[in-house]
Amino acid sequence: MEHGNGHHNLDKISGAGLLVALGIVYGDIGTSPLYVMQAIIGKGRINEEVVLGALSCVFWTLTLQTTIKYVILILRADNRGEGGTLALFALVRRHAKWLTIPTMIGGAALLADGIICPPISVSSAVEGLEILYPDIQTVPIVLVILAVLFVIQVFGTKVVGGAFGPIMLVWFSTLGILGFSHVIQNPLVIKALSPHYAYQLLVEHPGGFALLGAVFLCTTGAEALYSDLGHCGRGNIRVSWVFVKMTLLLNYFGQSAWLMAHNGQYLNGRKPFYELMPDWFLLPGIAIATMAAIIASQALITGSFTLVSEAIRLNFWPKIKLKYPSAQKGQLYVPSINLLLFIGCVAVVLYFKRSTNMEAAYGLAITLTMLVDTLLMSYYLYTHRYNMWLVIVFLVVYFAVESAFMLANLEKFTHGGWVSVLICTILATVMFIWLKAGQIKAQLTEYTKLATYIDALKELSRDVSIPKYATHLVFMSNASRTSEVESKIIYSIFEKRPKRADIYWFVHVDTTDEPYTMQYKVDVIEPDDVIKVTFRLGFRIEQRINLYLRRIIEDMVKNKEVDITSRYESLHRHNVIGDFRFVVLEKFLSYENELPIFEQLIMKAYFFIKGFTNSEDKWFGLDSSAVKIEKVPLIIRAIDKVNLQRIYG
Repeated sequence: MEHGNGHHNLDKISGAGLLVALGIVYGDIGTSPLYVMQAIIGKGRINEEVVLGALSCVFWTLTLQTTIKYVILILRADNRGEGGTLALFALVRRHAKWLTIPTMIGGAALLADGIICPPISVSSAVEGLEILYPDIQTVPIVLVILAVLFVIQVFGTKVVGGAFGPIMLVWFSTLGILGFSHVIQNPLVIKALSPHYAYQLLVEHPGGFALLGAVFLCTTGAEALYSDLGHCGRGNIRVSWVFVKMTLLLNYFGQSAWLMAHNGQYLNGRKPFYELMPDWFLLPGIAIATMAAIIASQALITGSFTLVSEAIRLNFWPKIKLKYPSAQKGQLYVPSINLLLFIGCVAVVLYFKRSTNMEAAYGLAITLTMLVDTLLMSYYLYTHRYNMWLVIVFLVVYFAVESAFMLANLEKFTHGGWVSVLICTILATVMFIWLKAGQIKAQLTEYTKLATYIDALKELSRDVSIPKYATHLVFMSNASRTSEVESKIIYSIFEKRPKRADIYWFVHVDTTDEPYTMQYKVDVIEPDDVIKVTFRLGFRIEQRINLYLRRIIEDMVKNKEVDITSRYESLHRHNVIGDFRFVVLEKFLSYENELPIFEQLIMKAYFFIKGFTNSEDKWFGLDSSAVKIEKVPLIIRAIDKVNLQRIYG
């Protein structure tokens, strides 16, 4: 697809597209009314000044953060139709390697968000049942809902996904109608549109600034707007956001009107969201809210799968198994991440028990992602020659706003915020170890010119005194230059155990910064003897090298570029195709190393993590019956002095 076409398709608007956007994009931000106003009031008395100030903050946060920053500005920065923190990093990383560490932190914070959002959304919805059944135990219900949600990931979400749009349309309509019914009872609440009330709360009201941490919860799903750009398109997201924002604001204003009517009272466990509902609507209302919370959780889980698959291609995350349950674009299932998220969600529910306790843990990590997006977007605008003053204004304004949110959220650190910071730190550490170890290995991998060994390969191929290893011997190589291969591959062919083959194939996979590139290049270095194939695959493309190579060879046979029939005389006469055998070199840390302590720790941690991940052949999608895994020692810095003495007699 041409870049221009991609932009045209992104901006197209359709009824079906708008419904899909409602179902996929707004789960997280759409379930915020369940807990935001309750988090702001907390255990204190309802205070009209606080209610109006907080409502004003909510309005301006949704306007500045979600509408202007994400919907209007950041949605412009698409990577061939794809969005998200890592897609944005892929656009700018050639110019700015220093943004690698911040991007890792942003990605890790998004994954941490995926562990805390499902428990808080589902708990907030289910706790509404306590109004009707005061003695009900909500924790088991929440755990059952989450368990079912994570189990169905195995089957893909195509079937379930069809219902998401209509359910979310009902949810947002409900939000708007409930809110409007209370706003007309107290229209004075509309004066909170003035930023004066926000200023009063943050600057003049004692402890008002700390409430920003709770206010921030209203915009936690803004990142999802950008991450789902590829699924829904820019046009559909922008148009549907107008409706979503209107219904969200109506609900926040309605909850504030109810709170002002109860000025001076305590909430005492009451949830402002459910107080908007007439008694007859409570049960259907709780059911709709629970379904919306499940959809919000589903969006976060799917987003986490996509994020991890992108992180793997960018070499930020171990090569783990990825599954594609259906042919639908974007359908992805990552078993290990599904299990990790499920364990994390269960632990969060069991530790915090109630949604009010989770509020402190939620929000702190996501401020990091938003700060990283601000940095990346500023650099994107700078490299795309936008007016320098506009870039500076964008950077300064959003850095100031998000830093304020972060400071306010840090006050919640000891009350549970440490949980999201701990999760984020662990995930970011894994990313850093993986990237750093990859760099250390790349620096110390020796390459050699293929041309030097062409004659030797031809002689080996004809040497009948050596048993034939395979008709076609395929080596997976890290060498990006056509003329080179790793020295270890040459060692494997000639010295480890001479591997005689009729044709030697060297295959290199290059991951591109575009998401859906599928290109290849064939270099016939020596006709019918030595061939190098280079794949250029996008960071969202599944690596199925076995299948792709078969297609390439079929094309080469048609074009008479290669003869793949067996060279055994009896088989050649009957046009039998020769066998293919893959060799994958798997490195291990040699004992013959003398490393600085930091590098030693990095490499030991790297190989420890690697023990839990897929072997290289599974990652490349190779046929396991025809693959030979060869262990080769990774000697990073050989020990110089060995104090051995020879003795005689």
